[in-house]
Amino acid sequence: MTPRHALLSGTLFALAAGLMWGLVFVAPLLLPDYPPALLSFARYLAFGLIALPLAWLDRARLAQLARADWIEALKLSLVGNLLYYLCLAAAIQRAGAPLPTMIIGALPVVIAITSNLRDHARDGRLPWARLAPSLLLIGTGLACVNHDEMSHLGTDVDLARYVQGALLAVGAVACWTWYPIRNADWLRAHSDRSPGAWATAQGIATLPLAAVGFAMWWGWTALGASAFPMPLGTTPLKFVGLMLVIGLFASWLGTLCWNAASQRLPTTLSGQLIVFETLAALVYAYLLRGSAPGMPTFIGIALLVGGVAWALRVRPDPIAAEVHAA
Repeated sequence: MTPRHALLSGTLFALAAGLMWGLVFVAPLLLPDYPPALLSFARYLAFGLIALPLAWLDRARLAQLARADWIEALKLSLVGNLLYYLCLAAAIQRAGAPLPTMIIGALPVVIAITSNLRDHARDGRLPWARLAPSLLLIGTGLACVNHDEMSHLGTDVDLARYVQGALLAVGAVACWTWYPIRNADWLRAHSDRSPGAWATAQGIATLPLAAVGFAMWWGWTALGASAFPMPLGTTPLKFVGLMLVIGLFASWLGTLCWNAASQRLPTTLSGQLIVFETLAALVYAYLLRGSAPGMPTFIGIALLVGGVAWALRVRPDPIAAEVHAA
């Protein structure tokens, strides 16, 4: 595959992943009375159950994974799946969708900076002078959208709950700064492996974690004499349907597409393309709200897209040239 084809296909895979990942911002709004821990465990329980038949079909490639690979899948599942979505769902239920969405939207900047500092020896260094305009456009776009959304909150806000939501969203950013960089390490070191098989492996690794977590939450709820009706809550069909949709599209298929993008793109660039998730989440939130965004949001979205387009034009300095200069 030529570099140009790798860039194009990697970008399209990242776009597909972002469109599906945007769905996860909607579920906590559609199920506002469901505890965030239950949403996280149920989502990944669905992911793991969906992965079981896929694992049987892909058993030959999964058999090639060593014990160390399964341990890595377990770590990625714990931090990038369960802990991330626990923080995100709790943040959305405490602060509403806009603030967590925009804090998560800072991921392209955080990952680009982190991976450029960490992975330049492998991917080549993206010169800061050429990377800065892209980061500035993305950062300004996020600020515009955030300012517009904050103006709609009004004064009747529980400040303590709002701050809790912000801190939980920062925790989600930390989880998902670690996850794509660590996941890309494995994928780049195993370029001959199937991104789909690796996505399925993470689903299988997630299943026991999610099952134990779900059972422990059920037991804790029973012991605490909670009024919340376990195991499926107040709207069982809606809950199960949403968890299955998110488990299939956002968890398995989204992970597959992101793995394919990570194999084709430098980590610094793929990190910026997470902005597609932010854009998708905003579109879904406004559709759910039934209103159009204000002009600052339109400007912010244009800046976000412009920043991504600029990033796609930046090429890393050749590794050989960097070593020679050193």
